[in-house]
Amino acid sequence: MKHASEKALESLEEVLKQVRQVEGLTERKPGVFYRKTRAFLHFHEDPAGLFADLRTGSDWERLPVNTLEEQTILLTRLSTFKARN
Repeated sequence: MKHASEKALESLEEVLKQVRQVEGLTERKPGVFYRKTRAFLHFHEDPAGLFADLRTGSDWERLPVNTLEEQTILLTRLSTFKARN
């Protein structure tokens, strides 16, 4: 599964705007976010659609982000992260 292309990220622009507002995250490359020095969130694309990989401790959780509902789930997970920090 390859990292999301610029075109794919354009389709997630509204989600990315909200992710960019999360305190403590730095976007080092388009769609690739770090928390301190560790990769924390990035996006992939494949024939099944777009996915976000979100670091949960030492593991990654893959979340689909193709629909508004799926994007809302990702943003909810991020708000939980923000509340803990």
